[in-house]
Amino acid sequence: MLTVSNLSVQFGKRVLFDEVNTVFTQGNCYGIIGANGAGKSTFLKILSGEIDPTSGSVSLEKRKRMSVLSQDHFAFDEYPVLETVMMGNKPLFDLKKELDAIYAKPDFNEEDGIKAGELGADYEEMGGWTAESEAAGLLSSLGIKEDMHYTLMKDIDGKAKVRVLLAQALFGNPDVLIMDEPTNDLDFETITWLENFLANYDNTVIVVSHDRHFLDAVCTNISDIDFGKMNQYSGNYSFWYESSQLAARQRAQQNKKAEEKKKELEEFIRRFSANVAKSKQATSRKKMIDKLNISDIKPSSRRYPAIIFEREREAGDQILHVENLSKKIDGELMFKDIDINLAKGDKVVLLSKASRAATAFYEIITGNDRADSGDYKWGVTTTQAYLPIDNSNFFNNNLSLVDWLRQYAKTEEEREEVNIRGFLGKMIFSGEEALKQSNVLSGGEKVRCMLSRMMMTRANVLLIDQPTNHLDLESIQAFNNALKNFKGTVIFSTHDHEFAQTVANRIIEITPNGVIDRYMSFDEYLENSKIKEMRKKMYVS
Repeated sequence: MLTVSNLSVQFGKRVLFDEVNTVFTQGNCYGIIGANGAGKSTFLKILSGEIDPTSGSVSLEKRKRMSVLSQDHFAFDEYPVLETVMMGNKPLFDLKKELDAIYAKPDFNEEDGIKAGELGADYEEMGGWTAESEAAGLLSSLGIKEDMHYTLMKDIDGKAKVRVLLAQALFGNPDVLIMDEPTNDLDFETITWLENFLANYDNTVIVVSHDRHFLDAVCTNISDIDFGKMNQYSGNYSFWYESSQLAARQRAQQNKKAEEKKKELEEFIRRFSANVAKSKQATSRKKMIDKLNISDIKPSSRRYPAIIFEREREAGDQILHVENLSKKIDGELMFKDIDINLAKGDKVVLLSKASRAATAFYEIITGNDRADSGDYKWGVTTTQAYLPIDNSNFFNNNLSLVDWLRQYAKTEEEREEVNIRGFLGKMIFSGEEALKQSNVLSGGEKVRCMLSRMMMTRANVLLIDQPTNHLDLESIQAFNNALKNFKGTVIFSTHDHEFAQTVANRIIEITPNGVIDRYMSFDEYLENSKIKEMRKKMYVS
């Protein structure tokens, strides 16, 4: 279907890809993974022809059509929404324009009629006469209501644009579908719709995503970019992660016999396959299970941060009491009449359909902002560590990372360089990297520094606003595991389904009409029909 031959990419002296050879075949969904900076997005741009490789080639099978999720949110500003979606199938859209131009001729003649008839037959064969209703159906599935279908793209908001561009990429059943971070700016319900759509898609899908739940739901294969090469593995992200961890442990067990190791791997595949078979997408993912093979299981060279949250002391029973809390921002009501009693050991995912509401809540309970009404009180035995969504104020100096982290040490012992370097080393800042200036860090490096700071405080309550922002999959996985293992109390907001499902034991949704508060798993909360109805009502102004 799509073949990559001897592909090399070099920027100056830096070699990004070195003689990569791989094939993407029909009926499979490939998740492209790799550390930050490995070249995942560059690889997709090469596949789509947006940029050229230094050497080598990419070839698409004849008469096959490729569709790419557009990253340019302003490219279609002058077009109506429905037309923008139909432009996703360029051959069909061009044919429609040609037909329209012929019929619009003032001197339409017999020759034009013959030409229009021929083009009309081609148009019918390509599904042209039902294309508009199919495009409208896609838009409706993605939450774009009919009254918006003829609105210009420049007149809709950013989140709606993302959905329209997604509909454009999916439109017309492309033979090869390429998507870079398709779940960005989508709510959980839309992501679930996309997961189900792709899990039952019969053509080739190639995707880059930091959303592990999404990769698990849609991928039949993982393509791992490592040291300039690409290795293909059968299975989804969880299979790749868990099997590579198992293989790494086996490599360290030199006394274990080869036969014992083989049995352990076979048992792992049996267990994994049984779990997948129970999932909602079992039928469409059977093709993935059938291909799992112990010869595919290899240790990974990935480095995972060592994120371990310890508590200086255990908190008492009184954690946080919130009463009648309300807040408006720029005249928009974020939440009203919020009453919450947090208990010891609660791990709360904080939800809201208003993107700024959770951040406003954190800023109030950390003392950085004031509520319009209401009050809150922390238990006297609690200590809080806060990871804000915007950490820029922490990095407006030119301190080295060692000196930056030293600012947050409480004792002389903690201030010693060997101790500081220990915390930084856990977050993969070793050797010279620990002497980097704090004001030149990337987004992911800043979050890793903030995590070092949080670990150092040894708080018994963690407040975390969008923990996966800027992090690579390795850091997300390590952070996720750390919060699962943490013995204290957590409040976090996230767009990462896996994070919410595996960490939270309580769901709190803050709305303009009060709070929904349930002790249940995240999946149970999303699927509960009574809660669905309640959520609709809570956002009616």
